Amino acid sequence: MTKQQDQAFSNIDKVVAKAVAAADCWAESAPGVRAALLRGLADALEQQQPELVAIADRESGLGEARLNGEVARTAFQLRGFATEVEAHVPYQQVKDDAVAGAPPAGRPRLARVQRALGPVAMFSASNFPFAFSVLGGDTASALAAGCPVVVKAHSGHPELSTAVFELAARVVREQGLPEGVLTLVESASRAGGTYLVQHPGIAAVAFTGSYQGGKALWQAANERPRPVPFFGELGSINPLIALPSALAQDSEGLAKTLAGSITLGCGQFCTSPGVIVLLDSPHSQQFVAQLAEAIKPIATHRMLTAGMQKGFESAANVVAEHAQALFEPAPDSAGPAPRLFATDAASFIANAHLREEMFGPAALVVTADSIEQVVALLDAVGGTLTTTLWGADDVSEDNRKLVRAAQRVSGRVLFAGVPTGVAVCHAQQHGGPWPSSTAPQTTSVGYAALERFLRPVALQDAPAWVLG
Repeated sequence: MTKQQDQAFSNIDKVVAKAVAAADCWAESAPGVRAALLRGLADALEQQQPELVAIADRESGLGEARLNGEVARTAFQLRGFATEVEAHVPYQQVKDDAVAGAPPAGRPRLARVQRALGPVAMFSASNFPFAFSVLGGDTASALAAGCPVVVKAHSGHPELSTAVFELAARVVREQGLPEGVLTLVESASRAGGTYLVQHPGIAAVAFTGSYQGGKALWQAANERPRPVPFFGELGSINPLIALPSALAQDSEGLAKTLAGSITLGCGQFCTSPGVIVLLDSPHSQQFVAQLAEAIKPIATHRMLTAGMQKGFESAANVVAEHAQALFEPAPDSAGPAPRLFATDAASFIANAHLREEMFGPAALVVTADSIEQVVALLDAVGGTLTTTLWGADDVSEDNRKLVRAAQRVSGRVLFAGVPTGVAVCHAQQHGGPWPSSTAPQTTSVGYAALERFLRPVALQDAPAWVLG
């Protein structure tokens, strides 16, 4: 271990110790206390919004309009979880009165309660400097559940992470709460991340990022002497199936909409549609030409990090070796030029290289011969955050097959619109089968996200003071 590593690990020890010291107090905090913190954080974020957005734009290049929208989403989430807390969602109990007699009819008095897991290590995402970072959805949901949060800042926006954390720490102090309720680790090394995940004081991990990085940390969490839950959102190629019936109505409009979704944020969205599935038909052929025409001239901005652009170029080059490029990309301007490739369903199913995520402004068009082949294609994807079905509006056996297959591999199935843009609400599901996430029964967006950080406990014949 180097001296630098030793210092970083020592700092992590100190930060986690503060979180551990605050865990019981925060787990037992009243709804009003938790809600006040969440709303205070939202207010503080909005009060410093212009300065924070300027820092975020300088570090990420995402643009003020996008970043202002992200601040609004972050504040909305914080206040939304405050409302959930006030509705006693994390405090819900299920009670069964005692029944005299022997089992199975007889039983003792039981109460099923929820208990906070403990300190959560939250790994910030690169592509959402606000909404999936220091005060993002993972932090908000964990705090609402009664868990202290140890934020692992992302190296792509270090100055912003420090600035947001400082305003959050001030709110914690002003409300008279323990310092360990919300803390920050700034170590940018992989070793530091692994050390945090494996720290005995950490009770759960929330991660949003790459498949490679997430898988490594997930394995580290499971290699602990006492493994802990790892809620990871990893990679996703988000297939979009456009049936001829939908294309016959407005193929040009759909092409423009899809081109905008593929290139939104320079393609740096976990829900960006990366695979466009079509049935062989004249409508599909026209749509491909219109999509290529719509996407080719779109100007992108710089990617979040040089490493991210290198990864995008590498993935796009791999796909280019196994598929046909539909146009020659224009020379780079501020950001990488959009790419569009084409292949057939049989090749896509047989060749894993074609199923690689291109995290950037690119997509692969796949043409299938039949609905059965589309179903086989979805099964080959294995797991994805979203699947979009354009044209499956009428009842038919083919559409039933598509819906069944889409639900089998996806966390969210869309029948209109595009998958970029994830609403924060009660019905949302953001998480799908592996490799899109490590815990497909949970969501990282929406109010059900706080359920990840609660563990049910059955209390039998408990005195009144224990039940609260």
